[in-house]
Amino acid sequence: MYSFQDLVKLFAERFQKKHFPPQPSTLYNAADYFLQLDGKRVRPILCLMANELFDAIHPAAWDAASAIELFHNFTLIHDDIMDKAPLRRGAPTVHVQHGESTAILSGDVMLIQAYEYLNKIPQQHLHLVLQLFNTTAKQVCEGQQIDMDFEKCNNVALKEYVEMITLKTSVLLACSLQIGAILGGANENNQQHVYEFGKNVGIAFQIQDDYLDAFGDPEKFGKQIGGDIVANKKTFLWIHALEVATPAQHKTLQQLTVENPADKVAQVLSIFKDCNVDGVICDAIGLFKTENKDTYLKVFQHMDNFDVECDNGININKLDKGCLIFNTESEKGYKISIVDTNNKIADCAFYWVEDFLNTKMKENAYFHTSNF
Repeated sequence: MYSFQDLVKLFAERFQKKHFPPQPSTLYNAADYFLQLDGKRVRPILCLMANELFDAIHPAAWDAASAIELFHNFTLIHDDIMDKAPLRRGAPTVHVQHGESTAILSGDVMLIQAYEYLNKIPQQHLHLVLQLFNTTAKQVCEGQQIDMDFEKCNNVALKEYVEMITLKTSVLLACSLQIGAILGGANENNQQHVYEFGKNVGIAFQIQDDYLDAFGDPEKFGKQIGGDIVANKKTFLWIHALEVATPAQHKTLQQLTVENPADKVAQVLSIFKDCNVDGVICDAIGLFKTENKDTYLKVFQHMDNFDVECDNGININKLDKGCLIFNTESEKGYKISIVDTNNKIADCAFYWVEDFLNTKMKENAYFHTSNF
């Protein structure tokens, strides 16, 4: 099996080709500009990994991975416009660099090109892949709309927040895995389990993103720190702060959703820290060992009946209650592997987080949660 690093390299070699014609250059230069910015490429790599989990990587999996990456970038360009974000991946956003109208069109053309790649998928898989892709695309739009609707709400429940990020973020990771599994010939049972695995990991992924928006290193995060605060996003941090804040802090937070003083981000972060939001969010996504070691992320309930054997001979359906464990692989990332109680690594199912964890998350730690 290929390592994650190998797949990143192989995908980059294929994806760096020209996806668009040269003219009109004002449109396609904007699209090329965004695609040339460094991204983690997590979603296309998940597609390839899931495909290889069931068979040798099928040529159509590379086309599907390209379609997924183009669709993801389309959503980012439009998301940046809606959020009025100045930075993405450490560089000016497309609407800042090329204007809002061109940014909208460059995102649109990425979406259309994504379908061009999907049309290369063999006929026996095309209907199912398109059905899944279209459903996911609608869900992502729904999640984005709900996220914007929440900006105008004073109170959002944690359950509502989780439902929103499931649509906005998680379903695309899940879709990426299932498409790879479909093209690898996986049966319906395995497709569903790998989808649910991706969906639950995606929830944790988004909560970490919320955390980094407030407390991350701007050079590594690549986006404006506090952007969610400026936009009145109802993140996990905001919801928890309102739950535990003193009456005075609660009043200040509510006032800041209406007012936009120059030090709004600093004021909100101060309240977050006073409410121990940064510590609670780490606990919520399960990055520390606790006394509750029997509570694990829901992904494992979807691995119980996963009937595939890895190249290393470990059958996933034989894994006992496990945990996700962070293993430092390089300065740029952490390999999260599914392990059993004897610490045997099932290399066929791991998730890579590049430049994504802050210093206190770098220790090997159980990844559990009781919230989802």
